[in-house]
Amino acid sequence: MDCRAVVNGLRTPMALTCALLAALALSGCENRPAASAKRAALVRTEIVLPQNRQTDLTLTGEVRARYRADLAFRVSGRVIARLVDVGSHVNAGEVLARIDPTEQQADVDAATASVAAAESQVRVARTTFERQQALISQGFTTRVAFDQAQEGLRSAESSLESANVQLGTAKDALGYTELRAGAAGVITTRNLEVGQVVQAAQPVFTLAQDGDRDAVFDVNESIFFHNPDGGRISLALVSDRNVTAVGRVREVSPAVDPKSATVRVKLAIQDPPAAMTLGSAVTGTGRFTFAKQIVLPWKALMALGASPAVWIVEPATNTVALRPITVDSHEGEVVVVKSGLAPGDRVVTDGGKLLSAGEQVTYAEAAQ
Repeated sequence: MDCRAVVNGLRTPMALTCALLAALALSGCENRPAASAKRAALVRTEIVLPQNRQTDLTLTGEVRARYRADLAFRVSGRVIARLVDVGSHVNAGEVLARIDPTEQQADVDAATASVAAAESQVRVARTTFERQQALISQGFTTRVAFDQAQEGLRSAESSLESANVQLGTAKDALGYTELRAGAAGVITTRNLEVGQVVQAAQPVFTLAQDGDRDAVFDVNESIFFHNPDGGRISLALVSDRNVTAVGRVREVSPAVDPKSATVRVKLAIQDPPAAMTLGSAVTGTGRFTFAKQIVLPWKALMALGASPAVWIVEPATNTVALRPITVDSHEGEVVVVKSGLAPGDRVVTDGGKLLSAGEQVTYAEAAQ
């Protein structure tokens, strides 16, 4: 129905209704709201400023003896007794294990018999020489016979000396069937059992000698770019933080471990407390002073592909752009930036997870 015709031609209730509907339709078309502009995202930022800083680095290591020795039998044989185990404390000269001495005892018996035979030959040769010596003085023997008697005595005495040396060697070998501790200490490893056949010089025990103690740490090589303040490291037992000591660097390995990419460092423990026993786990804490570095909260860290990145606020337009960076290290709640940022850059430190490149932001300064 044409409402305008009705309105012009008829003055009826239907005409009035059509007029009202037309007015509402026209007002709806004219008052349609315009699209609202997108609001800028609110983020927290801070200005990049390199700073000198100190930080405490804590690593976990182990207490070890400064002097350790691998112990081995000097002769081969079958083990008939093992008198100590791992963790046993031994004194210098204490017997640790024995091997079957049957072979060595037979060598001693044979050498003893050789000495007895050599002594008998010496007695005969000496008697002959003394008789020839008496005869030649009276002119009743020849010079040749006298010289032969003298040579026979010297040969017999040499044979006796050789036999005595062999006897001494055999007795030493018999003594080597007992393995003794060369110093007081603690057995840390054991590699033999009763009935086992061991070879000469095969390590069967490791002895950690009493006395000086070291705290041993495997550390990342980057730590050597800095020196601890005062050159001292605070040590504490992992199991009891109240047991403490002071350590100083004594030895640094010249090579990097190819498996762990770490360097072994040994700290001399000054006056180690009794509770810091061998094998105890300890923490070493040192305060290090670093050159000026750029440090950001970890929340500022984003990703651009496989690389770390941060949002940078363009000062002219207040829009953001993602910039890749190189991270030097992660330390608790902060990251140390090696490259990619310059002093004066404004970095988004919070609220960057939902941003997109080119988006306009409003910001507040992060608390410094």
